[in-house]
Amino acid sequence: MRREEYIQILDGTHPDHGRGWAYAHQGLIVASGLAISLETVEGLPVWAHKVLIGFEALVIAVFVVEYVARIVCARKPLRYIFSFWGIIDFLSCLPALLIVQSQWAALRSFRLLRLIRLLKLLHANRALHRLETALAKSRGELLVFAFLALIVLYIAGVGIFIFEHDAQPEVFTSIPRSLWWAVVSFTTVGYGDMYPITPQGRLFTSGILFIGLGVIAVPTAIITTALLNTEISEKIEREVEEELGEGLEEIEREVRKDLAPLKRKPTRRQ
Repeated sequence: MRREEYIQILDGTHPDHGRGWAYAHQGLIVASGLAISLETVEGLPVWAHKVLIGFEALVIAVFVVEYVARIVCARKPLRYIFSFWGIIDFLSCLPALLIVQSQWAALRSFRLLRLIRLLKLLHANRALHRLETALAKSRGELLVFAFLALIVLYIAGVGIFIFEHDAQPEVFTSIPRSLWWAVVSFTTVGYGDMYPITPQGRLFTSGILFIGLGVIAVPTAIITTALLNTEISEKIEREVEEELGEGLEEIEREVRKDLAPLKRKPTRRQ
């Protein structure tokens, strides 16, 4: 088996063995997350604590073996090591130091890194790969819209400061503080710690709330459209690959049929 096939198995994309490994891998991560939660239960029996420690050691061992296997099988190991998923895989293996040197008090902070392994659930998820592709394709539109949103956000902070500073000087003390109100209003959260009391301030807030709905809706529409286009492109690529595969097989059969007479041993002339 080639190195590329091992990578496909680990990523869950191998046609024969990828799905089984993906299910087992994701199940192990989910079980690990549950174990992390159970460790915080007070009054846990000693035997249960030992079981959780043993399971933690098993999970870390699996992740370490997976990380080493990815480095060995990668065409460019350094590129994988410093990639996003390479860093995630490395951070997931760091708690292994607790097992090697558990008396090091400074390493207790690494226990929080066990939560990073939950990000590995997305590693073999094809939907995430489609989302990454969609975000990459719509990156320009999203950056332009984010820039415009920041401008509108600043205008909202300045506007509410102008309308409400005289009426509520202890609340809207400055434009930077008013920007917090703008962020809360844009996201339609509304904590209630800052709100307008003047008629012009409320009218201004009504307009900001409608703009906030657009701020949330437009990027969602852009990403949704990109996801649909990505899914359609992948479907077309699979259909083309299947058609090309069938065509190549047919051409191979024809070539073998034409070459068959040439492979026959010549008969001796008398």
